[in-house]
Amino acid sequence: MIESILTDIEGTTSSLAFVKNVLFPYSRTHLPDYIKAHAQDPLIQKELAAINQLTGAVLSQQEAVDQLLTWIDQDQKVTPLKALQGLIWQAGYEKGDFHGHLYEDAARMLKTWASLGLKLYVFSSGSIKAQKLLFEHTAEGDLSPLFSGFFDTGIGSKQDPDAYRAIAAATRQPASSILFLSDIGRELDAASVAGMVTTQLIRENQPIHSDQHFVAKTFDEIDLKK
Repeated sequence: MIESILTDIEGTTSSLAFVKNVLFPYSRTHLPDYIKAHAQDPLIQKELAAINQLTGAVLSQQEAVDQLLTWIDQDQKVTPLKALQGLIWQAGYEKGDFHGHLYEDAARMLKTWASLGLKLYVFSSGSIKAQKLLFEHTAEGDLSPLFSGFFDTGIGSKQDPDAYRAIAAATRQPASSILFLSDIGRELDAASVAGMVTTQLIRENQPIHSDQHFVAKTFDEIDLKK
């Protein structure tokens, strides 16, 4: 019996285009000025030090910015970059420059499932901070209270079964009672190996991965009675 739902974000609850066409360009455009304006903040200094550690060099502020922009262009999942992007996106959300995108069916069903007593969790490659910001600043208001927990790749790779085992342990539930939702086949494979129930969301012409996973085009089609 399904007692909890663990969901991906990009391509599952939210459009890939929102991240690609809104969030990433926004952070790239605003990153140089943001670092310049906040260079003396302890949090920014911490991330700049992390960049030095990763590159093995003591970078000037401009060199650090150039490195960050390179990582953005290469779509690198680098911890200090993710942290700084989260801060920049927070400023953008708070200024109302954009809202976190959610598919209408996803927002509606997440509310329904929460009202039925199901525990909701997120597992995304984006930082936990970025995840919370998206759900806190949707066009429908703050939906973050619907969730009982957020997980990022700090708990493990999304294509590693051990990450899903760790999530099950963290939620203190058997993996077999957790339904994992994603558009990515290898993530679903890993969750299935860990013992979770799986459903692949087919949005934006995403190809069907295999007949191993239940397939749904919207959250309305997801079957919780497996």
